[in-house]
Amino acid sequence: MNIVIDYNFLYDLAGLPSHILIWRVFWDFYGWLPFSIAFLWAASYLWLKYRWIKFYKQQKFILLAIDIPRDNRQTPKAVENIFSYLAGAHGTISFIEKWWEGRYQLSICLEIVSIDGYIQFLIHTPEQFRNLVESAVYSQYPDAEITEVNDYTEGMPTKFPDDEYDIWGCEFIQKLNSAYPIKTYKEFEHQMGAPETQYKDTMASLMDLGSSLGKGEQLWFQILLTPIGFDWPEIGDREISKVIGEKTKADYNIIDIILDTLGKWFGYFSDEIFGGAAAEESKKEEKEDMFKMMNLKPKEKKQVEAIQEKVSKLGFDFKIRFIYLAKKEVMNKPKVCNGFVGFIKQFTSMDLNQFKPDLSKTATRANYFFKDYIINAKKRKIMIGYKDRDDNIGRKPGILNIEELATIWHFPVETVAKAPLLQKTPVRKAEAPAALPTGEKIVSGEILEPIFMDEKTENRKQKAENNRQDIKDMGVKGVPPGNLPFV
Repeated sequence: MNIVIDYNFLYDLAGLPSHILIWRVFWDFYGWLPFSIAFLWAASYLWLKYRWIKFYKQQKFILLAIDIPRDNRQTPKAVENIFSYLAGAHGTISFIEKWWEGRYQLSICLEIVSIDGYIQFLIHTPEQFRNLVESAVYSQYPDAEITEVNDYTEGMPTKFPDDEYDIWGCEFIQKLNSAYPIKTYKEFEHQMGAPETQYKDTMASLMDLGSSLGKGEQLWFQILLTPIGFDWPEIGDREISKVIGEKTKADYNIIDIILDTLGKWFGYFSDEIFGGAAAEESKKEEKEDMFKMMNLKPKEKKQVEAIQEKVSKLGFDFKIRFIYLAKKEVMNKPKVCNGFVGFIKQFTSMDLNQFKPDLSKTATRANYFFKDYIINAKKRKIMIGYKDRDDNIGRKPGILNIEELATIWHFPVETVAKAPLLQKTPVRKAEAPAALPTGEKIVSGEILEPIFMDEKTENRKQKAENNRQDIKDMGVKGVPPGNLPFV
């Protein structure tokens, strides 16, 4: 039987004029299909972007300054509990809410700022999460003070070069897959010494660096958090399979599926022909797979155990930004930038994961052509991203669990991390004033107002006196800067 292939239609097609040839290929051979798919994708993306912007403009955000209690002895475990509570901000978004209302998961931003050497802990949050944030903090730090303040980034330049200020900034990213953990606070606990000093607080270096800043210098540290659901541990399962040499569904392609199917058929026929010899071989292979975990190298065993422990806790999408903003005449990049990188390096685990400055894309530097233009563009981009608390600008977010977050952002333990210019509560909260009228009778505002006004004024005086004493102890002269967001 001879098969004859007719190529005449190709010759006829090649003989057509170019414009007719293009049309025939486009219409008769479904050349329009890729263009249609690309157009629908672009249209859907633009529509979703439009709805996101509209939803964002409807939101109101606030900045909360947190003054921690004096003589704080709470370890990062307390802050880990705070993050567990903040995970309650996560919500499920339906198809209609996403594509029609433009709704998306809102973020909470943790910040530490040092302005002229004065340090403040802050939380930037949607107003609807205010009660959630305050309850989380007060549940672990009942004597803390939380006050809504103005945004310290307002009035700072977003266009560079600037006549007065210059900046250096970057994002910090994970070196390896997010499934691998960094070194956490549990590894900084030491068994020697008094109980209150056994934890070697990693925040001590950052507090010392922030306190060393002079007039005209500012250090901004931001961790943007987006709550995620309960399916993120799947990345850990995939990475564990990769470490122990197992294939996952994602690793299989069409050729692997065909070969596996043919192998199964061959096994069935072999069982019939050779009396089950192939089945015995298959059982032997399964037995070998069972001992893979036992034959892992020490490093691989450590990785598997660490990954499994990380994914056992709640997680957040995160983005870390750092900006050093200073007046040109006092800017000291080596001290502040290298010092902050040193703070971040504390969390490095060479066998697992670590943070590294993103020098290739977001860092305000360039190597070759058009250096000034590229550097100024990067400065504008990271400043806008920081001020807007935008997780779409810059690198794709990674994932940290609550233990890792509590390690890199927590209130310093005062017994091991001295920070005289860190904003703290002036005095511990006391019982209600003795002159406070009690009983079932309604008390008029004329009676209550003088009592609370006197107490409020006394607290302010006490706080001012404490700040002055701290400054005196450090040998620092001057008053706090105007844009310092302290209570």
